[in-house]
Amino acid sequence: MVEGPGRFGLAGLLVWIASLVVQPALATAAPLDRGAFAAALCGDGAAQTRSVESFLGIASEAETSDVAWAGTALRALLDRRFACLGETALLLDRAGAAEGVDAATGAARPAAGGRSPVLGLRQRALVETASGAAVLLTAPGVEARRTGLATLERRIAAVPEALLLRAASAETDPGLRLSLAAVAQSAALSSADPARRLAAIRAVSEAPSGAARSRLSALKADPAYGTDPAFRATLDAALARVERAVSIGDGLAVLYNGLSFASILFMAAAGLAIIFGLMGVINLAQGEFIMIGAYATYGVQEALRRLAPAWLDSYLLVAIPVAFLASAGVGIAIEALILRHLYRRPLMSLLATWAVSLFLINGVRVAVGSQNLQFSMPSYVSGGVPLYADFVVTWNRLFAIAFAAVTLVLTLVILKRTPLGLDIRAVTQNRDMAACLGIRTRRVDRLAFGFGSGLAGLAGVALCPIYSVNPGMGANFIVDSFMVVVLGGVGTVVGTLVAALGIGGANVLIEPLYGAVAAKVIVLAGIILFLQRRPEGLFAVRRRR
Repeated sequence: MVEGPGRFGLAGLLVWIASLVVQPALATAAPLDRGAFAAALCGDGAAQTRSVESFLGIASEAETSDVAWAGTALRALLDRRFACLGETALLLDRAGAAEGVDAATGAARPAAGGRSPVLGLRQRALVETASGAAVLLTAPGVEARRTGLATLERRIAAVPEALLLRAASAETDPGLRLSLAAVAQSAALSSADPARRLAAIRAVSEAPSGAARSRLSALKADPAYGTDPAFRATLDAALARVERAVSIGDGLAVLYNGLSFASILFMAAAGLAIIFGLMGVINLAQGEFIMIGAYATYGVQEALRRLAPAWLDSYLLVAIPVAFLASAGVGIAIEALILRHLYRRPLMSLLATWAVSLFLINGVRVAVGSQNLQFSMPSYVSGGVPLYADFVVTWNRLFAIAFAAVTLVLTLVILKRTPLGLDIRAVTQNRDMAACLGIRTRRVDRLAFGFGSGLAGLAGVALCPIYSVNPGMGANFIVDSFMVVVLGGVGTVVGTLVAALGIGGANVLIEPLYGAVAAKVIVLAGIILFLQRRPEGLFAVRRRR
C-alpha cells in the first residue's frame, strides 16, 4: 500500500508519483544468483566491482529476501567475516571462526583453509554503498534505515534512481520519506540528462532551506553554468528564490527566539517591578527565585518518577503551582526576617538581598550539587514543526511564550480585580494615605513580596525545557530584569511587558552580529540614552504626594 503525498510538499509529491510508476514492476522481481554473487566477491577487484554494481542495478527489482541476504554478505565482507574456500563462500559469526555457513545454501561447513577477500579503496567504498542500500530497503527499524540512507548520501552518484524510488514507495516514516526525497533530488542534480537536472533544480527551489541553497550554489561550478543559457537562467532564478525564502525564515527565527527570550524576561521582571515599585527595594536575589522555581520543578519531576511514573509527562504542569508557592514562601520568609527591618534604607536592603542571593546559591550547591540538572522532555515541549524555509516552531519556546501570556493575563486580573491588587496599587501610590484608610501596609508588603517572588519562580518553570538549570542560572537574568524594570517604568506591568519585548528582541537581533557581551553593552547604552530624555521610563506610575 503506497501512502499519498500528504504534507510532504512538491519534493515528496514527485517521489510519490514516481514510486507509483516503479511499484508495479516489483511484482516481477529480478532474481539474484546468490552463488555467482558470492563467488564474484571472492574474485579480484574488477570482479568485485562488477558484482556490486550489478547488485545496485537490480536491487530496485530484486526480491526483498535476496536484498537482505546480499546485505548480510556485504556486511560480512566489510567485517572480515566472509571466507572464500575454493569455489564456496562462507559467512562466519566472527572473524577467524572455525566454522561458517555456505553463503549460497546456508549449510554449515568448516572454515579451515578459507581466506578473506582483499578490498581495495574503490571496492570498499562501493561495498559500503551497496550494504547501505540493502539496509535502507530491508531493515525493520527506522533508525537503521536512516543510517543506510546516510551511507548512500556519501556516494549518491553510484546509486540508481530506481533504488531510491523503491525505498520511497515502501517507507512509512514521514521524516525519512522527506529525507529520501532530498537525496533523490541530489541524485537528479548530478544527472547527465539536462531536462532532469532542470526539473530537479526547480524541485529543490520549491523546498527552500540552507541545505538547498548549498546544493544549488555548488552547481555554479558546473561547466553547464557557463555554456548553457537555460541552465544558468534556471539556476539563478532558483537560487534567488531560495535565498529570499531563507532570509525570511531567518528573520522569523530571530523574531521567534526574541519573543521567547522576552517571555522569560517578562516573568522574571514582573515580580521585580511590583516589589521595586511598592517598597523601593532593589532585590538582587530575584534571580535566585527563578532558580528556586526551576529546582522545585525538578523535585516534582523526580517525585512523579518515583510515585506516579504514568504521570511523568505532565510534571511541568504539576510544577506550576509548586514552583510558585516554593518561591513565594521563600520570598515571604526573607521579607519577614530581613527586609522589613530595612525599609527606607535602600543601600542596606540592596546589600542584604545580595547576601541572600549568595546564601541561596551556595546553599543549593551544598544541598544538591553544582551540576546541571537533567530533565526529561515531555512530548508537548519536544521537537517542533517546520514552518517556512529553515524556521522551525519549537514546542519548548512556544510553551514559554504561551505560559508568559497566561501569566500576564492572571497578573493583570489580580492587580486590577482583586482586593490584594487594589491594596498594592493604593500602597504604591501613597503608603501613608493607604495606612490612614485602614489598609495594613505591612501585610501588603509581605504578600506583594511573596507574589513577586512567585512570578520569578514561574519563570524558572518556563526555563526548564530551554536553558541549563544550575545554582547560578539566576545571575544570567538579574541584570536584564533590572533593565526591563527601569526602561518600562517602575511598578507598571504593561511597561514591563513592552520593555521585555524590546530588550529581548534587541538582544537576540544584535547577538549574532556582535556577540553576547557586545549585545548587552549596546542595549545598556541605548537604555541610558533613552532615560536621559525620559527618566521615568516608558510608562510612569501615577503617585499621589
